[in-house]
This record gives sequence, C-alpha cells and structure tokens, in this order.
Amino acid sequence: MQLTLTKRKSFPWIVVIALVLPLISRAQKQDASSDSTLQVATLDKVVQYALTHQAAVQQAIIDQEITNKVIKGKLADWYPQVNFTYNYQRYFDLQSSVIGGNIIRFGVDNTSSGQINATQTIFNRDVLLASSTASKVRIQAEQNTAKSKIDVVVNVTKAFYDLLATTQQIKVNEESIVRLERSLKDSYSRYTSGVADKTDYKRATISLNNAKASLKTTQEQLLYKEEYLKLLMGYPVHSHLAVQYDSAQMEGEIPFDTLQQINFSQNIDYKLLFISKELQHANVKYSRWAFLPTLNAFGSYILNYQNNNFGELYNKKYPYSYVGATLAIPIFQGGKRIAKIQEQKWAEKRIDVSLKNMENSLNTEYVRALAAYKSNLSNYLAQKENVDLAQEVYDIINLQYRNGVRPYLDVTVSETDLRTTRINYFNALNLVLASKMDVLRVLGQINY
Repeated sequence: MQLTLTKRKSFPWIVVIALVLPLISRAQKQDASSDSTLQVATLDKVVQYALTHQAAVQQAIIDQEITNKVIKGKLADWYPQVNFTYNYQRYFDLQSSVIGGNIIRFGVDNTSSGQINATQTIFNRDVLLASSTASKVRIQAEQNTAKSKIDVVVNVTKAFYDLLATTQQIKVNEESIVRLERSLKDSYSRYTSGVADKTDYKRATISLNNAKASLKTTQEQLLYKEEYLKLLMGYPVHSHLAVQYDSAQMEGEIPFDTLQQINFSQNIDYKLLFISKELQHANVKYSRWAFLPTLNAFGSYILNYQNNNFGELYNKKYPYSYVGATLAIPIFQGGKRIAKIQEQKWAEKRIDVSLKNMENSLNTEYVRALAAYKSNLSNYLAQKENVDLAQEVYDIINLQYRNGVRPYLDVTVSETDLRTTRINYFNALNLVLASKMDVLRVLGQINY
C-alpha cells in the first residue's frame, strides 16, 4: 500500500514537468528569435541593432581584441623567459684521440641531460617600443572601432529616413488614388447626366492611371530601400522590418546650433590621423635607439647523466650551473641607422602635412554640409507651408467643381499640386535630417 500511494503522489509531478518543459523550450526559442529581429523598428532600436549586428562593427571589435592580444604578446618579452631542454645520446663509436702513440677513447656510451635556461631582458629597443606605445596602439584600435560605429550610425540613420520618406510617398499616392477614384466617379456621373462632356472623366482616368503607376514605382523602391536598410543593420534577409516613427519627434530633431565652430580634435578621422602621428614619432625614437646597446641576463642549470649501461644511466647525476649577462654594442653599420632615422622623420613630416590638409578638408566639408542643411531647412519650411496651402486650394476648387463653378481641369491641377507638394514635404524632411547627420559627423558629435 505504501508503494502504491507513493506512485500516485509522484504521478502528477511527472505530468506537470512534461507539460512545462515544452513551454519553457518554446519560450527560449521565442527569446532567441526576438534577439535576432525587432518587433518595432524605431530609429533608436534600429541604430542599436546595427551597432550589435553590423559586420563592419563586429570586425572592428574583433580587430580591437586582436590588437590587445598582440600588445600583450609584445609586452610579455619583458618577463623572464624560462625554457627546459631534454637530451639523450647513444654513441656507437666513442670519440678517439692519439696520446703518446696510444689510442684513447673519451666518454661513455650513454649520455643524457636536462637543462633549464632563463633569460631576462634588461634593455632592448623592441620591447621598449612595445611598452611605450601600448596605450597609443590601444587608443588607435578603439578609435577605429568608434569610426566604424559612427559610419554605421550615419548610414543607417540616413537609410531609415529615406525609407520613411518612401513610405510616406506611398501613403500620399494611396490617398491621391482615393480622391481620384471619387473624382472619376463624380465626373462620369456628370457626363452620363449630361451636365459635362466626356473630357472630364477622361482626364480623371488619365490622372488615376498616372497615380497608380506612380504608386507601383514607389512600392518597388520601398522594397529595395528596406533591403538596403537591413543590409546596413546586419538584419536577417527574410525577416520583415516593421518601421515605426513619430512625425512630431522627427520634426523636433531638425533644429541644432548652426553657429558653433568646428573643433578638429573632436572629429574621428582627425583623431585617427593624429594618433598615427604620435605612433610615427615613436618610430623616430625607435630608430634612434638603434645606437644603444642591448643588455640581457641569463642563467642555466644542467643535469648531466653518463653511463655505459643504459639501465643505470640515471642512477647518478653530474650537475652544473651558471649565470651571466650579454651586452651587445652596435659600432658601425655603414650609415644604415642614420638613414633610417631620416626616413622616419620624413614620414612624420608627411603626416604633419596630412594633418594640415585634413583641417582644410574638414573645414570645407563643414561649410558644405552646413550650407546643405540650411538650404534643405529652408526648402522644408517652404514645403511644410505649401502642404497646408495646397490642401486648402484643392478643397476649395473641388467644392467649386461640384457646384459647377470650376472646370475639372482645375481639379486635376490642384490634385497634382497637392500630391506633389506632400511628396516634396516628406522628401525635404528626409533631406534636412540627413544633412544634419553630415554636419554632426564633421563636428564629431556622433559618439557611440
């Protein structure tokens, strides 16, 4: 009875476990899939996703880790280098020498040794260069990673805005088609009732066909732009990207201080070139260190074993040890070291010229990007006002046409103006935000 009762008590727990385990597994799979895709693709989430999954960023991070390991390997030369060597020799013919007319053989048939060697670098220009430039090389690797992230952020943001502009163009065309279909229906009714001739509904048909063709073109462009954004993000190819945005928030991101002056030291490209100059200056020092001696300390402990009988070879040992130092002084190398110093100095001067040229280039790029932003901003403000005006004009003319005051040609023109103005508005919004990204990148104000 006790055994039967125990089985009855454990049975429900087995059922619970059997039911829960598939649910846990399914939840884990859903979590894994949610990590690789976005449920809602806002700009912030798209950028963060790209910074995690984009190939260029991942490669830059890997390169940074490789650099850290290379530095660690170079700095390891400062530590004592300890090695162990084991050796065994079997002589078939011992070494012979003639002494006083007699042939004397030296040695034993079996010899073996175990040797521990230790060396310590006291001064060496290679390890000195590694230790003096380690921090700068790490900074350079970090800046390369930062540059990759900045480029990804700028490109992804521009592609995101471009995708939104195309999405809005589709909505504008769809709304235009609804209005044109209604106008076609009205103009055809007026024609059948004898109020107007057939040219009105013919014009309505032409406008409707043009709007449908424009919609189809924009829809195909949207497919490409979505795939392009997914490429920049490192997003799964066959997964849908549900882009979401807030028009008011986008408009709120347009303003920024256009009076600020460019600070070259904040620009990532300038930072990279400047750190290259510092590393090149270290190369000049390294070439000068070629005149200095190299100093190493060393020591060894050796255990020798000798016996004619192999079975008794390791019964007795004959140890010896020693320590010492090596000082190598370079005296004359045919002027090679002086030439190398001059070579590195000229390379440093070349970077100085590149820095000056980059300052001029960045200044020009800033002026160009700022001018593009201001012109796009002016166009955006004009298009924003035009949208309200075009909507008002269309409503009035359409009402007048329905009352028989205006010809249908005026309705067609106002409808075209309304569609064009709204498309221009979203294009202008895209351009002004994209040009702002260019200005911020030159200023060095995009940091991740």
